[in-house]
Amino acid sequence: MGFLDKLKNKMQKAKGRSKEQAGRDTRDPNLEAEGRRDRMAGGAKQVGEQAKDAAKEARDTFKR
Repeated sequence: MGFLDKLKNKMQKAKGRSKEQAGRDTRDPNLEAEGRRDRMAGGAKQVGEQAKDAAKEARDTFKR
């Protein structure tokens, strides 16, 4: 399940980048802010996934 979550987060970041750029191109500050919000949310979720991976690795290290 971790792989799919990471993929979804990367897609959310990409969607946010495109919305942000579209907002800049059309001079729509609301769309730009929405894109920035999507991009930041995807990044925060990625950090959470990385923390879960690090915890799993630490747990596996001490199991041996």
